[in-house]
Amino acid sequence: MTSENPSSRSQTGFFGESGGLGGSHAQFTEICTALYERELLALSHLSTNNASILKRRVGGLPYHVRSVARFMVTQSQSLFPLEVDTHNGSWYGKQPNKCPGLSQDNEKCVLWYMKNTDYGLVVPILVQSIEGLTIELDSIDMFRDSLSEIHLNKHGWFNIGQKQLTKTLASDDSHNDQVTDDPKKEGYSSPQLSKTTLTILKPTKPIMSSACCGHMWNYKTKASPRSLSMREMRLSTQINWKNFTLTPAS
Repeated sequence: MTSENPSSRSQTGFFGESGGLGGSHAQFTEICTALYERELLALSHLSTNNASILKRRVGGLPYHVRSVARFMVTQSQSLFPLEVDTHNGSWYGKQPNKCPGLSQDNEKCVLWYMKNTDYGLVVPILVQSIEGLTIELDSIDMFRDSLSEIHLNKHGWFNIGQKQLTKTLASDDSHNDQVTDDPKKEGYSSPQLSKTTLTILKPTKPIMSSACCGHMWNYKTKASPRSLSMREMRLSTQINWKNFTLTPAS
């Protein structure tokens, strides 16, 4: 995600430029600090020789942090069903014993996307690797006229029309953008496989809750939650919890 005019913003007065909340709002300040520290740590481990990319991401960081923190402080639980962990700048919800979405009905998933696909729609992706399972948030940025193929901002193309809901990464790196569609991969990977598989899921409350909270599972039990990237935190603030579409339920 790109910032809205990041070059015009600086890190000076980061907590002061907080709109109606202001730096005196204790929860807002604590969340900002947690988000800011976490993202700076992630940026310090970013593998890139492109200084302009790093400069752009750092420049847009204050805007994104304030936006997420303001949402977390002001959002009512009647609209957003998760609790706020202010110390870690994250969402909190009870973790199910097993990863939701493993036994989804592929027919219903296909029908849902054929009906609700739209630009900017936030969707869940089941990520399976030798380390275990988690659900990531992504968003639709392109699709074919027939809606049979949709493209996600991070995880690429999925051929919904041909029910190719699962594909395998080209390498063991789950953050590699190079992916290969595998029509034969309609099931789920064995824990013995070193490759990472990606499965687009039909959004439900348990699935989206686990995605927002960073829930993880190994192949026997629950594991410690992961920290969401700033991009995923921004996406978590754009979810329509009534029906998970871009059109609010009437």
